[in-house]
Amino acid sequence: MSQPLHKNSATGPRFDSVLIANRGEIAVRIQRACRDLGVKTVAVCSEADREALYVKAADRFLCIGPSSAAKSYLNMDAILLAARLTGAGAIHPGYGFLSENSAFADAAEKAGFVFIGPDAKSIATMGDKISAKRAMIAAGVPCVPGPDTALPEEAVAVEQIALDIGYPVIIKAAGGGGGRGMRVVPEAGLLHDAIALTREEARQAFGSPALYVEKFLQHPRHIEIQVLCDSHGNAVWLGHRDCSMQRRHQKVVEEAPAPGVAPEIIAPVGEACVQACRQIGYRGVGTFEFLYEDNAFYFIEMNTRLQVEHPVTELTAGIDIVQEQIKVAQGLPLALTQADINCKGHSFECRINAEDPESFMSSAGVITGLDWPMGEGVRVDTHIHAGYKVSPYYDSLIAKIIVHAPTRAQAMETMRGALAATRVDGISTNIPFLRALFEDRSFADGETDIHYLEKWLTLRRTL
Repeated sequence: MSQPLHKNSATGPRFDSVLIANRGEIAVRIQRACRDLGVKTVAVCSEADREALYVKAADRFLCIGPSSAAKSYLNMDAILLAARLTGAGAIHPGYGFLSENSAFADAAEKAGFVFIGPDAKSIATMGDKISAKRAMIAAGVPCVPGPDTALPEEAVAVEQIALDIGYPVIIKAAGGGGGRGMRVVPEAGLLHDAIALTREEARQAFGSPALYVEKFLQHPRHIEIQVLCDSHGNAVWLGHRDCSMQRRHQKVVEEAPAPGVAPEIIAPVGEACVQACRQIGYRGVGTFEFLYEDNAFYFIEMNTRLQVEHPVTELTAGIDIVQEQIKVAQGLPLALTQADINCKGHSFECRINAEDPESFMSSAGVITGLDWPMGEGVRVDTHIHAGYKVSPYYDSLIAKIIVHAPTRAQAMETMRGALAATRVDGISTNIPFLRALFEDRSFADGETDIHYLEKWLTLRRTL
């Protein structure tokens, strides 16, 4: 069996095989990047995914547990054992599951594997919303008004903090994510009940009752800046994207660039992001998430991993982000400077979910028929096929349709055609909902914020 890791003094850690500690469309995406780089892949799977095509397409694979994610894709010991048994040199966590788990990153590195992502210290710093905010303030990144400390226990002190910020405020779990562990407080009389409920939710969901408070912006958009950093002090930002189309804090449609944001406004923010990365010694890909209101940016969090919506940035920037992520993990310096980044055209991504388009309840079952759109400017990232069994055990995402065109209007028209050409039989999907959304005039005109989709859905239900 080959050694999992060997060193090259000129370029740092090198490897020729990657274990993909994930499933679904992102496993396929990582396989494609590895294949293009001449890197072999190892797949791990649960019992539910044993027959998946991406498992069979890997150079090697191991089943690591039963269908439950807690006993398979979240089982750190099983994944590390699989890497050791298959001779993998590196581990790519994808997104979700263990991708932002600092303990897993640390365990992988200590076991002799390259973790394709930032080091454990960076993950821990940016994973805690309070320490992340503190680091961003130090780097000059604009933040939402509010202290960079956890809420105290004393009621009077909490009341004064909220009063100083000004209502409405939002209470958030310090270790939160995925839209959980947050409550909006419109007035002082509701503050303490909101804190008590959120603190208990945070304790149960994230293992920590720590909370913080910020100003609640009324009509912001959700805008992200993608960064790419190597181990040699080089860092670039790859334009920006808008992720405001959200339902229950979950993104549905993303686009790049964010419409209506002037270059002179976004450029200083992008530079502040890469400067922050240099200050904390960040390595790999990452995403700075902001609220944007009245031509001002406010940092909310950083994702220390590859994101679901990375394709819209790939298509506008003309850069394979996953390949760059892997090369950085191999110790190679970035071949790009900020002057090389020249984003062109416009891109949309629709998340295709196995769910009822009205109730949004998950839909499991066997795919009996399938047609994907084709043509210039259309890309489909997926792992499903006719005969594939959609499992009830995991996230409902089954595909992403991504389009690219010279202008936003043209990209929107391309997406309309792509959605019209898509057919998934045997289960329910959110495709009818997406088709309707792309016919909405306010969305087409870019006149939306993070609350728009929820209001749009409510209005549709009353008609």
